[in-house]
Amino acid sequence: MNKMTIYDPAMCCPTGTCGPSVDLELIRVATVLNNLKKKGIIVERYGLTNNPSAFVTNSDVNNLLKSKGPDALPAVVVDGEIVKTASYPTNEEFAKWLNVPMEYLSQDKKSETKCNCGPKGCC
Repeated sequence: MNKMTIYDPAMCCPTGTCGPSVDLELIRVATVLNNLKKKGIIVERYGLTNNPSAFVTNSDVNNLLKSKGPDALPAVVVDGEIVKTASYPTNEEFAKWLNVPMEYLSQDKKSETKCNCGPKGCC
């Protein structure tokens, strides 16, 4: 499996899924990353607002910001190489770059119907 890191633009919170106008693309990415995490696949994610040092310590990302500015974000790094800038990976790109089946990116059907309310049943 490959290592992926996403360098996000400045956002109001680490995932960008907060605030009065939620970006559907950010919800898709957060969902994919959450589903991958459930499968034991961790994609590192750094935000310009919350983790500025990560943008400084990665020389390729730092040079990208110096040459193209913040509009180049998000930047996606796979195994140390920038593979995409200015937009998030598609689901197909996630699967290809992480070398995982597409099924890993979607919600497990069992968990959609499972109620976690407690021993007395669903709420």
